[in-house]
Amino acid sequence: MTRDVSPAARSAAATRPPAEPDVDELLLGFARALRAAGVNVTADRERTFLIAAATVGMGERTGVYWSGRSTLTSTPADFPAYEEIFERWFGGESIPQGRRVDIQRPPVRQAPLGDTEGEAGDGDADTIQAEASAQEVLRHRDVATLSAADRAAAARMFASLDPRSPLRRARRHVRASSGTVDGPATLREQLRRMGEPGRIHHRRRGTRPRRIVLLIDVSGSMSPYADSLLRLAHVFVRTVPHVEVFTMGTRLTHVTRALAERDPDRALAAAGRVVPDWSGGTRLGEAIGAFLDRWGRRGMARGSVVVVFSDGWEREGPEVLGEQMRRLGALSHRVVWANPHRGKVGYEPVQQGIVAALPHIDDFVAGHSLAAFEELIEVVARA
Repeated sequence: MTRDVSPAARSAAATRPPAEPDVDELLLGFARALRAAGVNVTADRERTFLIAAATVGMGERTGVYWSGRSTLTSTPADFPAYEEIFERWFGGESIPQGRRVDIQRPPVRQAPLGDTEGEAGDGDADTIQAEASAQEVLRHRDVATLSAADRAAAARMFASLDPRSPLRRARRHVRASSGTVDGPATLREQLRRMGEPGRIHHRRRGTRPRRIVLLIDVSGSMSPYADSLLRLAHVFVRTVPHVEVFTMGTRLTHVTRALAERDPDRALAAAGRVVPDWSGGTRLGEAIGAFLDRWGRRGMARGSVVVVFSDGWEREGPEVLGEQMRRLGALSHRVVWANPHRGKVGYEPVQQGIVAALPHIDDFVAGHSLAAFEELIEVVARA
């Protein structure tokens, strides 16, 4: 599959900067010309490209070529457009040195194993800043595009997530400093004082956590995100009371008990042994219907916050999914749908499954990165 380069992108690439351009403008202009040609060039990829080009040297045409190809493209389908835009933008000439890109990259220093607290030098501050910066970039990266090393680093960052239960009003009352007068408590106070006036007691309705239900799509289109979504579910199960987790593919599987393992890797391995339909087809409507028929009507969905993790690709007709989402919305307190493509530039909810489900969704959020997971946690906690 090749991507056609639009006339606007051709004209943008044909208009080169002056002979002695500012190098950062030259490289950023090239990245934006690629975006105009239809290549998915994000701000994070632009910054990574600038760092890579600054590392290999601005005058190295081959180095700049491979720096851009490795950081600005995401699939082989981007290569033809990249080749054409690169030739049109830089031509056959060498890339001018100009002024180097102003990117501050603090040195990363690995401390020796024998270091003690008293031996820390000034370089430790730079090391910590570099690690913090790298973690911040990783938080916003799409988890489906991470390398093996970045995926391992992201897995360790899941421990910093802090999910909280949404609250609902309980039937019982608790003491309060103001509010409704607590008649029985006030009367007992008067009796203890032999009828003498005493303090007036107040009360309010207490709160208790709502149940959270996580429905995770593990079909083929969601397989790049399945590992991270199950790690997120494991954090919920380990830190929040009353959480139930199900996977959805060609069937529905209850995996809460498997995710109760303390170690996340062992929990994911246990879930992998339980789920029989990894990377298969998608029957979202049937899976949600099975959940409602077997568990939902018994009370698991009633008054709960239900979070559906899926891209909305439905193997069956969208009418089935729409009807089951209507039932789910009528039973639950709030329905949240996390779509990994929701946070990407240019995404439009045009899939038939999403179109059928949207009228019955209370919150439609992104679900592609650690930062998106943090926002999802806040949405659930406020529900």
